[in-house]
Formats: sequence, structure tokens, C-alpha cells
Amino acid sequence: MAFLPQEIIRKKRDRIALSREEITEFVRGIVDGRVSEGQIAAFAMAVYFNDMPTDERVALTLAMRDSGDVLDWSSLDLPGPVVDKHSTGGVGDLTSLLLGPMVAACGGFVPMISGRGLGHTGGTLDKLEAIPGYTITPTTAQFQQLVRDCGIAIIGQTASLAPADKRIYAVRDVTATVESVGMITASILSKKLSAGLQALVMDIKVGSGAFMPTLELSVELARSIVDVGNGAGLRTAALLTDMNQALAPCAGNAIEIRCAIDYLTGQQKPARLHEVTMALAGQMLLQAGLASTPADARQQLETVLANGQAAERFARMVCGLGGPADLLEFPDRHLPRAAVCAPVLATQSGILATVNCRALGMTVVNLGGGRTRQDDQIDYAVGLTGLAPLGTAVSPGDAIGYVHARDEASAQRAAHTVAAAYRYSVDAVSVPHAVYQLIE
Repeated sequence: MAFLPQEIIRKKRDRIALSREEITEFVRGIVDGRVSEGQIAAFAMAVYFNDMPTDERVALTLAMRDSGDVLDWSSLDLPGPVVDKHSTGGVGDLTSLLLGPMVAACGGFVPMISGRGLGHTGGTLDKLEAIPGYTITPTTAQFQQLVRDCGIAIIGQTASLAPADKRIYAVRDVTATVESVGMITASILSKKLSAGLQALVMDIKVGSGAFMPTLELSVELARSIVDVGNGAGLRTAALLTDMNQALAPCAGNAIEIRCAIDYLTGQQKPARLHEVTMALAGQMLLQAGLASTPADARQQLETVLANGQAAERFARMVCGLGGPADLLEFPDRHLPRAAVCAPVLATQSGILATVNCRALGMTVVNLGGGRTRQDDQIDYAVGLTGLAPLGTAVSPGDAIGYVHARDEASAQRAAHTVAAAYRYSVDAVSVPHAVYQLIE
């Protein structure tokens, strides 16, 4: 029987159930060119309006996974489980740089295929490219060998992994169909499944700096990813975490690398960043079978932070991917620094009650630390530091943050924007917990 993409589109348009075989054939057609961009757009719009039940989401996820290479770790005879974490993105969210080495030091193997900044959120790859020499595009053999040797490697998506996702996403991006929970689920999980994982922990952000606009949609996405991940044979859990303020007290590429180094080497441990990192890393150990209880997981993670093993894994990863061997000892020698540093001053007395977290992220983008077009060059040195946490009592003229910029004019513009993002209260404020809930 001839393959007719329009018949599959018609069935989804008319809310008729699709079989696994129909979905698989449609995805194959996307990769081999039998399905046009117009047909991808029509299918995406039909899914956007009519949704997909869990079995269709599982079928779409697996078909997208199988549209390219799927990494096989069996020949490397790894002495531990293959596990990863994925975040929906946020401001000052550098947990990947921390928990990857921490979990590796506890016996896990973490092949982390990460992305670039999207909108107001910073991308792990952009942060790592602030390190001179660091390559995000090793060969698959080099990638797998580095994971085997040091337990962690963070790289970019290769063209051979889930190529159907790349084509589908490009169409969704320009047809107003990005915000489909079913298709977001398949997009995230197809890439993670193609990495050959045995366990995955999702970090779903909630709040003014989150990708999903409401708590209800964040919960819906978390539930979908957990159900589809487990349905596809991947042990999956999700944590809902707060993005009503920057996770770390900083944002920007080289700035967040420096924060990660200071955290791993014990020089600073920002409370909210530590809480979320420990929660996610602990779940990774539990889902992968490396810890029996949350207390056991926490003890292991605290140990590898204290004895330097987590920092050593990070250093080996950086060196293995072309970065400087002495980055942890001499970060100032290697990481770029902005020419101008200007304080952000409180505009009134009171307690910092809320902050427009998205505005903080866009400030970094506008300083040159992110992209407004795909081919923009990034200024790795710019960003924000010393961001005061919500609940802090301030007086007019107190510094509530610092802007790092390439010139005085852009520093002053950014300082004004950051100051305007905060709202004050005369009364004590209730600050949201960093971790909301676990979904299994």
C-alpha cells in the first residue's frame, strides 16, 4: 500500500487514532524527504490542536529516536549505569556543569548532549565555549571514550542523532506550534533516548523565568515526560524547580563557568543552586540504582564534593575536550573578563519581593551574552554577578547586583533594566522553595 502522508495528517486532523506503524512511517518520510515541509507543518498544527494520547507520544518519540544513530555502550563494558539530566532552561541555571561531574564521581556515566541558549535562557554549550579550546563536536568514538575514561562528557547534538527532530523543530519554530506538550516531550526524549541512556531526570522550571508560562503547564509537561519516558523503556523522573529568580546569583557564560569552578572546588556554595543541584543529582543516583535512599545519595554527593573528586572529573572532561589542563587552578588566566563592571543600585528601602527573571536573562542577551539571531557572535565575558536573593532587606543605593559589560554605556543601560526588574515590599515576603515537587 502506498505511503500517503496526507492520510495520516487527515486522521490526526479528524481526531482518529494513529497506529505506531503510521507514526513510524511518517517520521521515516520526514528524514528521507517523502514528507514535505508543508506536510510537517500541517501535522504539527493538527497535533497542536488535537494533542496525542500517551501511546502516540511514545510511538513518535521512538520513531524520532530511531531516525538516526542510537549510541550503544555495551561494547565499552561500563562498570556503572548510563544516566543524564535535562532542564527546560532558566537564568543562572548551571546545574549541568556541577551534577555531571558529581554523579560521575559516584559511579555513574553521564553522556550529556546539551543545547545552546534559547530566548532568555542560557545554554550549557555557550557556557562551555567560553573555555578556550573546548570543543563541543568530538567524534562519536571520542565522545564515548571520554565518557568511559572520566564518566562525564558534555557536547552538542550531532547530525546523526535524532535527525527527524531537527527537521520537525525547524518547522514548528516558524509555524507557532512549539508549545505542544506532546511534541515537546517527543523532541526532548528522542534525543535523550538516542544517547543510549538507562535513566533520566528532568528539571522542569516554574516561574517568571521558565519556558512554560504556568505551574499547571509545567506539571503537565513533567507528567508527560515521565509517562512517555517510562513507556519508551527509559527510567524517568522529574523535579519541578523554581525559576522566579536566577538560580545562581549570576548569569552569563564565562561568569557561570567561574561560578561552577568555585562551587566544585568548595570556594562558594550558593544556597538555592546547591539545593537544586543536590536534588537533581540525588534523583540521578536513585533512578540509576547507585543509591538506595535520598539520604544515601546526599551523603555520596557531599563526599565527592568535599574530597575533590567531582572537581577532578570536571577538570578531566575539560582537558579531554581540548580545554586548558590548569583551568581549575588558574581560571582568571583562561576565562574572558568584561572591561566594565557597574553596580545595580536599589531604588528604595524595603525587602526584595519579586524579580522579573526573564528580564534578567534578556539583559544578558542584550549585553551580547546570547543570540537574537542564529549567526550572532557571543561575548562570553558579559553578564551579571552578585544578584541579591529575594527576601533581602535593602536601602536606597545598596548594590543588588553587578553588570559586566564591554563599555560604560551598555553597562549603565543594563544596570537600569536590572534595577527596574525588582519589586519591593515593606512587609516580610514568602520566597518560593527552590524545589517544588518530585514526579515519578
